[in-house]
Amino acid sequence: MTIHARALLFDNDGTLVSSLASVDRCWTRWAEEYGVTEAFGRVELHGRPAVEIVADLLPADAVPEALARIETLEVEDVPNGGVHLLPGTKAFLDSLPADRWAVVTSATRRLAEARLDAVGILPKTMVTADDITRGKPDPEPYLRAARELGVDPAHCVVFEDAPAGLAAGRAAGMTTVALTTTHQAHELDADLVVRDLSALSALVIDGGVEISVHG
Repeated sequence: MTIHARALLFDNDGTLVSSLASVDRCWTRWAEEYGVTEAFGRVELHGRPAVEIVADLLPADAVPEALARIETLEVEDVPNGGVHLLPGTKAFLDSLPADRWAVVTSATRRLAEARLDAVGILPKTMVTADDITRGKPDPEPYLRAARELGVDPAHCVVFEDAPAGLAAGRAAGMTTVALTTTHQAHELDADLVVRDLSALSALVIDGGVEISVHG
């Protein structure tokens, strides 16, 4: 299968990098601090903005302080080795022009920059939780990234590992590629499903990028 695109939009955690160890460590500590360990165990965590998770667990007046606390815990945990590049990430991104791709993440800008800096990724364009009013599965994050790159959403390809992110990409009218790094293939509704970015290659052509499966 070959996909043609004018812009490539990547989720970060679970797509470009793995931060599962850090996320588990920090959110477990956070839940203990706020006395919501039992309720936290029933909440869907991956692929959702922290503000939504916190709002599910705490009263509205406690959300701002608690949100700042989890952001601090996660940023301070980055140097502890809980973040690493997923297979194929560096080679795939290095093959792309800097103005043809963006990172679209549910993390705050402070946290996203800390994680990406730790693994040496410096996107020219990035949309974070701080830049939007509605997070994934709403299409707003991906539509904003397309606008910032100056590309019609129909000519964008979204790379995601989570159902909510793939739903956002579909709702934005974009082609979707799912990576089975955090979910099983049958849980992911996408135009193409691969194990990770190491299964793909990108060829820059006139007017865009040609993406192919090679393994």
